[in-house]
Order: sequence, then C-alpha cells, then structure tokens
Amino acid sequence: MARATLAELPGWAGDLLLAARVAHLGLLDEQGHPRVQPVTFAVADGRLWSAIDDHKPKRIPPERLARIRRLRADPRATLTVDRYADDWSALAWVQVIGVAEIVAAADAPVAVGALQAKYRPYAEQPPSGPLVALAPQRCLCWRARPA
Repeated sequence: MARATLAELPGWAGDLLLAARVAHLGLLDEQGHPRVQPVTFAVADGRLWSAIDDHKPKRIPPERLARIRRLRADPRATLTVDRYADDWSALAWVQVIGVAEIVAAADAPVAVGALQAKYRPYAEQPPSGPLVALAPQRCLCWRARPA
C-alpha cells in the first residue's frame, strides 16, 4: 500500500525503517540503467539521509563519486530496507521513492546527529559529507504476516 510520507507508514514499517542497519539506494546511471548500492542511513526531519564518509577508502574526492554525480544528473532515487528470514512468514520490506538532494554535512547538523546516534563509527568520527537527503514522494511497504 502506498503512502506519501514516512509518518503515514504503518507502525511495523516505520519500526523496520528505523531499525535497519543497511539500506539499498537505487538510482539511474548515465545510460539510464538502474544501479543499486548498499548504504548506511538515518531518518531525520522527514527525510532519509546517507553520508559519504572517511571510514571507507575512496580513490577520488567525494564530489566525484558515481552516486553523487548520478544524483546530481538525475535526483530520482529509491531507498529500500528489508527483513529476510528463512521463516518466510517474517519477510518484510519498505521502499521510499523520492528526490535526492546533495547537502553539505555542515548544513545538516540534525541529520549528522541522527547518523551518529545510529552508527558508532560516526559517533567517533562524524561523516564529513556530502550527505544524500532523500525526500519521500511515495512510500511502499509489504510484509508476509497479515496485519
């Protein structure tokens, strides 16, 4: 069932979104092909935030990373979290479809704080950014177990 905002998600879907440690960011590459990348993320100010950080080695400056270039060219994106279990009655997922904005970490202290609260490495060394801020336009969710 589709919802327009994160606040409209059913409780179980909101809980899954808040508890998930990893999400998958979907976007389009330069040829219009779908690309999916695992990311860390947090919810703050009604948006989903993911950071470019110094914890994982990068060979190029953050502003030249493929996901940043691609989102600047076409800001449409999707963030998906899921719960898998061998007991398939426990399967569930939440997908947030929206428009991404590239934001300097210094301009988003609430988002940086949410990322720091969720991930210990960010608490020890805040992400330097930039940040990807996904503004929801449509939220979808599903679970195998009936409501």
